[in-house]
Amino acid sequence: MSLSLHIVARGKIGRGPEAQLVDRYVQRIGWPVRLTELPENGGKVPPLSAASRIVTLDETGKQLGSVQFARQIGDWQDQGIREIRFLIGAADGLTAEERASADLSIAFGKATWPHLMARAMLAEQLWRASSILANHPYHREG
Repeated sequence: MSLSLHIVARGKIGRGPEAQLVDRYVQRIGWPVRLTELPENGGKVPPLSAASRIVTLDETGKQLGSVQFARQIGDWQDQGIREIRFLIGAADGLTAEERASADLSIAFGKATWPHLMARAMLAEQLWRASSILANHPYHREG
C-alpha cells in the first residue's frame, strides 16, 4: 500500500483565501491527502495505525529545508510507513500530549504564523516534497 498524508487541524478554515491555497496545493500533491478539521478545543483525533508517523507543526520544532523535508518523507515511505499525520494546533498551539506524540516536530521559521496560514504553507511544502521525490527539477537543490 502506498503512502497517504493526513492533515489534522484545529479550527475551521472556511472559504477564504487560505482555503483556496490549501485546495490548490492539495490537488497537486502526488499522494492521497486527507484533511480533518477539529473544533478549537476537544474533538477526537482519528486512531492511528502502527505504520504511521506524527509530525507536529510547532514554533519550537526543527527548521527543515524543503529538500530535507522531502527526504524525511521519502525515508519513511521507503520504511513502509503508510500514513504521515500532520497536527496543526489552534491559535493557542498544540497540547502537551500532542507535542509528546510527535515523531518529528517542524517549524516554518521563528516567526509565529496564523494557524490557517500554516495549513497553506504545509500543503505547499507537501506538494514541493512530492515533486522533489518524483525527481522534478527543483530550483534550489545543488
